[in-house]
Amino acid sequence: MSRRFLHSLPIFLLMLALMSLTGFVAHRLAEQLGLAELQATGLHRLDLYSASLEREIGKYAFLPGTLGLERDVLDLLRQPDGARLAPQVNAYLEQLNERAGTLSIYVIDAKGHVVATSNWRRADSFMGEDLSFRPYFRDAMATGSGRFFGIGTTRGEPGYYLASTLVDDSRTLGVAVIKVSLDQLEKTWSTVEAPAMVSDENGVVILGSVADWKFTTLRPLDDATRSAFDQTLQYNRRALKPLGLQELAELDHGARLVRIARASPEPVSVYPVAGRFLAQSRPLPGTPWTLTVLSHLEQVDDMVQSRTALAVVGAAFIFMLGMMLDERRRHLKAKLAARAALQKAHDELERKVEERTADLSAANQQLQGEVAERTAAERTLRAAQDELVQAGKLAVIGQLATGIAHELNQPLAALRTLSGNAARFLERGDTDTARSNLERIGHLVDRMGNITGQLRAFARKSSGKAQPVALCRAIDNAQALLEQRLRQSRAEVRRHCPLPEPFALCDANRLEQVLVNLIGNALDAMDDVPDPCIELDVTVAGDRVRLSVRDHGPGLADEALAHLFEPFFTTKSAGAGLGLGLTISAGIVRDFGGTLTGANHPEGGAVFTLDIPLADETARHE
Repeated sequence: MSRRFLHSLPIFLLMLALMSLTGFVAHRLAEQLGLAELQATGLHRLDLYSASLEREIGKYAFLPGTLGLERDVLDLLRQPDGARLAPQVNAYLEQLNERAGTLSIYVIDAKGHVVATSNWRRADSFMGEDLSFRPYFRDAMATGSGRFFGIGTTRGEPGYYLASTLVDDSRTLGVAVIKVSLDQLEKTWSTVEAPAMVSDENGVVILGSVADWKFTTLRPLDDATRSAFDQTLQYNRRALKPLGLQELAELDHGARLVRIARASPEPVSVYPVAGRFLAQSRPLPGTPWTLTVLSHLEQVDDMVQSRTALAVVGAAFIFMLGMMLDERRRHLKAKLAARAALQKAHDELERKVEERTADLSAANQQLQGEVAERTAAERTLRAAQDELVQAGKLAVIGQLATGIAHELNQPLAALRTLSGNAARFLERGDTDTARSNLERIGHLVDRMGNITGQLRAFARKSSGKAQPVALCRAIDNAQALLEQRLRQSRAEVRRHCPLPEPFALCDANRLEQVLVNLIGNALDAMDDVPDPCIELDVTVAGDRVRLSVRDHGPGLADEALAHLFEPFFTTKSAGAGLGLGLTISAGIVRDFGGTLTGANHPEGGAVFTLDIPLADETARHE
């Protein structure tokens, strides 16, 4: 495990802990805020649902009492032979039912028998039925009015019953009943943003914006309760299956977190009907019913996740910013320390120079007869002093110019070779070849002028505009730059370039720079080889082209293979190289969209392989 990893591990763990703590706190706060907003919205929905239900029922609340104002209805109940009035009262109730939009209107005598009804024309008419067992009849006879939700025993039609007693001056004659349908209200609820339901005193859902929730139970029913339902026929022997509502947690203001199990098949709805909900309930005035609004937590969960992620990213950004500032502080501290050390060295050098000058002055006083030698010694001393000061300056400048010096070294060597060749060709009278060398010199001078700009391009991972480059021509140019060195080392160059000549998509100048570096390294590796040989091989594979440079030297050691492309790593002797050539070359090839790899050849020596994109025919002719 590397030291760098061990050094950065505590920082990574600290950042991970900070992000985890920030995420936890942000998640809790965002969840609380989201639930508070959802509760406020749910209370508003409770007000709207409650008002709509009370308004729907209130439209018909007065109707049962108005039948007591009709003389024929009272006479029907009052007179023993009132049956002769039944057709007239039936017609009246039928007309009233049509105008009011109710399900049915009927009159029950004091014994619980229906003596007049709006559906008297139907085959399943209520006429003559004994409804004394129905709760709304019993409540009305006992208290004067009754309200009840149930399923009709004749037609099996659910509805809300409003009952009111019919009295004369001295006694109760019977009960007037209005049966109202709440289907239209349920249809209205089914189009809103959140589901709602109304449960009665038994925990049975009697109204709901989801059709499949109707006549389900919110809590388990015991056998005694189910037996009572069979006697009153309130739900007309419906199965009353559990809704599957599970309470998860209690919140403030009576709100609860609940879960509704997913049904199979899942009901069709405009909003989610399964999963986690915020349940808010309210009793409905004048009824034993409870209105419950269910707000799905999906939006809260999404908001919590987004806010938590934002908080974690923000914490990571702040942490990294702090690390950058701390690193900058350390860098400035190191820079100041280096400057102080340099100043100390300069002062020490000045002190030594002063001491040496004093010694020389004393020697001058002792050696009056050697004026000429003393003068020469003083000049030598001053020159040494200037060189030491200049060396101190160059040491600082060298740190900044190391990369530039490495890039300019090879073009300068090529300029020297080409200029020497040009002079010899001029002596021979071969002006054409001399002109060609001078043109190459001009090209190299231009290239040296662009090197500093190319160094900045390395940092941006950007070279010049990529264009088709003839690989064999690039090899020729690289060999020409190293011609004198190849001749001095007596190295044999074996090259293989297929026909037609392949074109690579890259920058020509920078590709030649890589080739010069690789061929130069191959020559360095074969300094002690009796018969040095370099093999250059170009192959095409699909849309890629591979160019390999192999030497016949001793090959690469395991340590060298492990650190081959690391900056400032070199296997050369001190002063022979900076260890930047392969690093820069790998960056250049990477900018082309290719790779540079190094390995040992199975038959001996080292081989470096460039894998770069092949230019297509369209780009080649542009």
